[in-house]
Amino acid sequence: MIKFVGGFENVCDLPQTQFPEYAFAGRSNVGKSSLINAVVGENVARTSNTPGRTQTLNMFNINDKVIILDLPGYGYARVSRADSMRWMLRFQEYIMTRRQLKRLFILIDSRIGPRNSDTELMEFCDKNGISYQIVYTKKDKRVREKDQVKICADAHPAMVDDIVETSSEKKYGIDNLRAIIGIK
Repeated sequence: MIKFVGGFENVCDLPQTQFPEYAFAGRSNVGKSSLINAVVGENVARTSNTPGRTQTLNMFNINDKVIILDLPGYGYARVSRADSMRWMLRFQEYIMTRRQLKRLFILIDSRIGPRNSDTELMEFCDKNGISYQIVYTKKDKRVREKDQVKICADAHPAMVDDIVETSSEKKYGIDNLRAIIGIK
């Protein structure tokens, strides 16, 4: 059973649970909500073609075993600079203080590869010992090979070596993510 726990403005408002948490982060419009829906097998996360729609820390309880968080996107979104900074500070507070966080999935659009904001987040996690895993989204779409940048796990001590390639639309890589999270 999948339950939407709530959308939280502040980290301190998140309920304390005993369940492991897996958070999905990435640039605006990378497909976070679509990927979460594919992983849980239901349309629980709100999707939109407009970047920046996810503005709160959206928490989902999966079978009273696991918590999934849909975090606001970073990078391109039509929001004020003040809102963007507030989101980033809240995001940093979450990943730095949430003891239940088992893994941060950093989603990267496979068509364009990592951008500066992605590598900055990876470096932040590396410096602070926050375990993260790269998840390429939209692998069913045409890739611009010239824009691809290889991510080397050797350069990122907090990164899980295995990069997961996914397509929410074609369900490619979804079972792999489910296995990592521990849901069927």
